[in-house]
Amino acid sequence: DEQGQPVEHPEPVLVRVHSECMTGDLFHSQRCECGYQLITAMTMIEQAGKGALIYLRQEGRGIGLSNKLRAYKLQEQGFDTVDANLKLGFTADRRDYGIGAQICRDLGLRTVRILTNNPKKVSRLEVYGIKVVEQIPLRATPCEHNVDYLRTKKHRLGHMLDEDL
Repeated sequence: DEQGQPVEHPEPVLVRVHSECMTGDLFHSQRCECGYQLITAMTMIEQAGKGALIYLRQEGRGIGLSNKLRAYKLQEQGFDTVDANLKLGFTADRRDYGIGAQICRDLGLRTVRILTNNPKKVSRLEVYGIKVVEQIPLRATPCEHNVDYLRTKKHRLGHMLDEDL
């Protein structure tokens, strides 16, 4: 409203909680689907006429840019994205969605339609009090540069991706 207070939304609003990906968002790398997801989410929110894009500084599933680049090097040596993180001493996904949930609450978004392939993101937001009434996947088309990465995300991290992966 005019006083800067959050406006409560009577119906669920589209929300994308997006973790920073310099290689995908900025340089349009085809190794991941992050840039595609960001652009697609912004387009869907624009078409809906309202929504929120929450951009979290959690590069490389929370391991930071320099470690992400180290993980890329390990992937070039045959490790998948999960095993590369583990080899570097990290968990498969170190992201924390508490701040994203707090931003949703501060914006008056308590019930959302979440734009994500990641079921853990849904459950983590719900733990923090955000009611997710619909999970809308943002499925990128696999290509030679990302097919192994997408397969790993589907089979090892449980992401909602194409059935033929």
